Amino acid sequence: MEKEKQLRINALAKKAREEGLTPEETAEQKQLREEYLAEFRANFRSVLEHTVIEDPDGTRTPLPDYRKK
Repeated sequence: MEKEKQLRINALAKKAREEGLTPEETAEQKQLREEYLAEFRANFRSVLEHTVIEDPDGTRTPLPDYRKK
């Protein structure tokens, strides 16, 4: 996510705590949060798919295959 969008999310959160948001700002905040969460989930899924479990005997098993055992 672009740095500007992250700063905007934070600015909207601060404004919501201090004075409240207009309906347009609330919709923008919701859209930005959904975009952020979608990117976070995709990145996290990628990390898990590339994680490898190494057994004491030295065999390496990718996490998706390990979970199927």
